[in-house]
Amino acid sequence: MALNPHLIRRDFPILNRKIYGKKIIYLDNAATSQKPLQVINAIKKFYETNNANIHRGVHKLSDEATDLYEKARETVASFINAEKSENIVFVRNTTEALNLVAYSWGLFNVNPGDEIVLSIMEHHSNMLPWIKLAEVRNAVIKIVDVDDYGRLSIDDLEEKITEKTKLVAITHMSNVTGVINDVKKVTRIAKRRGAVVVVDGAQSVPHMPVDVRNIGADFMAFSGHKMLGPTGIGVLYVSEERLNEMNCFLTGGGVIKEVHYVNGGISVKWAEPPWLLEAGTPNIAGAVGLMEAVNYLRSVGLENIRRHEIELVKHLLDRFADEFKNIRLCGPLDIVDRGGIVSFTIGLFDPHSTAIFLDSEGIAVRSGFHCAQPLHEKLGFTRGSVRASFYIYNTVEEVDFLVEALKRIVQ
Repeated sequence: MALNPHLIRRDFPILNRKIYGKKIIYLDNAATSQKPLQVINAIKKFYETNNANIHRGVHKLSDEATDLYEKARETVASFINAEKSENIVFVRNTTEALNLVAYSWGLFNVNPGDEIVLSIMEHHSNMLPWIKLAEVRNAVIKIVDVDDYGRLSIDDLEEKITEKTKLVAITHMSNVTGVINDVKKVTRIAKRRGAVVVVDGAQSVPHMPVDVRNIGADFMAFSGHKMLGPTGIGVLYVSEERLNEMNCFLTGGGVIKEVHYVNGGISVKWAEPPWLLEAGTPNIAGAVGLMEAVNYLRSVGLENIRRHEIELVKHLLDRFADEFKNIRLCGPLDIVDRGGIVSFTIGLFDPHSTAIFLDSEGIAVRSGFHCAQPLHEKLGFTRGSVRASFYIYNTVEEVDFLVEALKRIVQ
C-alpha cells in the first residue's frame, strides 16, 4: 500500500506550527527529522512510570527500565538484521559512533604505515576521526575520487585499496548529493584485501531497507534523531568478527564486572561488549524513544518510504527543469541510486541568502557546505549549496511551494 503523507502528518504536531504566519514546510530532514506523537508519548510515559537507572538496581523500577533499554537494543538489531542484540552499541549519534570505532578499535589495530581509505564525499564526521587516527598512529590517508556528478569512482577505489589498507570508511548515502553507494560492492572489494569496512548509515538507515549482514561491513553507524527518534541517541553496529576486538575507551560505571583491591593495587574484570562500550548512565529514555521510532517506521514500511522519496525527488527535478534555466544541481540529474536529497544553487544567489528568503516563506532548508566541504569544492560549489531533503510527511504540494518560492527569488 502506498504511503499517504497527509495521514502521516497528523502524527507530527510541529507541522501545524506557523512560521511568519505561514504553515511550516520542513525540508531539512537530512539534518534532523521531526518526531511523531508516538515517540513523544513513549518518552513521556517512561519518565512518568518507569524512570530508574539500569543494570544496577534490584527494585521494580530498575528492572522495568533495564528491560525497556535492552528491548530497544533487540528492536534496533532486528531492524537492521544484526546477528544479535549484543552487536548493537548505543551512543549519542553517528559522530560518536565513528569516533568510538577510531578510539576503541583503530588505536589498537592500525599501525604505522597502514593505509586508511576514505572517499571525498564523506561527511566530516566520517573523515576527521580517521585523519586524527592516522596522525596518532602514523598511518596513511588515501582519498577516493568521484565523477562530476558526485558518484563514487569504483575504478579509483580498487586502485586505492591495496594490501596495506587496514580500514575503508564509506558513506552509504551522501548527505549532499543523495548518491547511494553500493556499499556491499565496496565491502567485497575491501575484504579481498583484508581491510575492515566502516559504513556511515546516517542518511540511509532512516530512508531505505538496510541489512547489515547482507552488506557485510564490520561497522555501521547511524543516529536516532534522523529517523523520527530523539536527539542524543545513536547506534554503532559491530559485526561478530570485530566485537571482541573492541577495547574500552570510556571507563567508569557499567563497563566492569568486578573491581578488587588486591595486594595494594586494583584488579579489574571488564564487562563484555556492548556494555563494555557504554560507560556511565546511558540515554535510557532516548533508547525507548528510538525503539518507538523504529516501530513507527516499520509500520509505514521502508520500501514505501523509499518509493515516496523517489516520487518527491523526481517531481522536484522535473519542476526545476521546466521552470529554471540558471539552476545548478549538486549531484546526478537522474533518480537512479539517489536518495531524498536535492542540493542546488540558483543563479548567482548566495546559498545562505536563498535559505533566508525561503525561511521568510515558512520553508526550512539547509544552506552551506553541510559538513562536506571537500565534496562541494570538488564539484565546483565553492560557496556551498541549498539543500532540500525529504521524509515521510513531505508532500508533492510542498515541493510545488518550494518551486514557486524560488521563482519569486528569481523574479
